Amino acid sequence: MTDTYLTPEGKTKLAAELDELINVKRIALAKRLRDAIQQGDLSENADYHSAKEDQAFLEGRILELQDTLKRAIIIDGNGGPSDTVQMGSRVTAQEAGEDPETFILVGAKEASPREGKISNESPIGKALLGKRVGDSASAETPAGEIKFKILKIE
Repeated sequence: MTDTYLTPEGKTKLAAELDELINVKRIALAKRLRDAIQQGDLSENADYHSAKEDQAFLEGRILELQDTLKRAIIIDGNGGPSDTVQMGSRVTAQEAGEDPETFILVGAKEASPREGKISNESPIGKALLGKRVGDSASAETPAGEIKFKILKIE
């Protein structure tokens, strides 16, 4: 199994989702199942089969969240200044002829490129790890190879 990196905010978000699934959705689904069972003949009861399918997905997600939270390694970019890019770092990098971009290096479970959060497992994330201000890096992306320079690490 691979390590699961989460920010404190990411852990809180996943824990809240888990709580909602266990204490709200699981209870509502159990009621749906009871109601469907009371309708009689289960072999041709679409409500029952739908509820059982939903239950399987719900229980699978609960198990996934419990496992993720149990194995999570909490990363905190506030651990003080670092001269190298590491998990939780806020990195400003620039491709030649482009505007600088700022990324936060997070685990795959929290990656959201639109929010500037990139996974340590992504091509750019892998290229950034361990680099210092002034270093150049290149990454092979689906759009082709990109080369960039590290401008700032926070």
